[in-house]
Amino acid sequence: MKFLLSGVIVTLGLLPTTVQAQQQSLNTQVAVMVEALRLAAPNTGSTDDGYYSEWQVKPETLKSWSKFCFKNEVSPAEFENNSQLARQVVSCVVQRELKGQLEATNKNQTEAVRGTACWWMTGKYQGCDSGFSADYVKKVLDYYQKLKVST
Repeated sequence: MKFLLSGVIVTLGLLPTTVQAQQQSLNTQVAVMVEALRLAAPNTGSTDDGYYSEWQVKPETLKSWSKFCFKNEVSPAEFENNSQLARQVVSCVVQRELKGQLEATNKNQTEAVRGTACWWMTGKYQGCDSGFSADYVKKVLDYYQKLKVST
């Protein structure tokens, strides 16, 4: 009984360390995903294309994301002109989505990145199997894998 109790105490003592390591891992995955999405963002060739920041976000999308992340709206101009603010908004949303996809795929990072990239492009986690959306998801995954190796 004494050994069992000691084992429980040791295990409980390690629990916060494990949770902290998992959070650091998620933070790294989110940072890499955010950068992969930025690098893969379609270049429309126009400065007045209706999309904002290096991540090419629509204004109506920005409205809901900034409300979710900051409890108030960020204007498209603020988002466009403040790369740090843009990265904060994108990171907030990517953390939510990537975490959900990691849970949905039993921590399969490749599938989680694919699902998150598909959602980013289409609003759905699946269905990016052909055409432009498939090319985009592949591009995001390629950047993610290259960046993950370098971190």
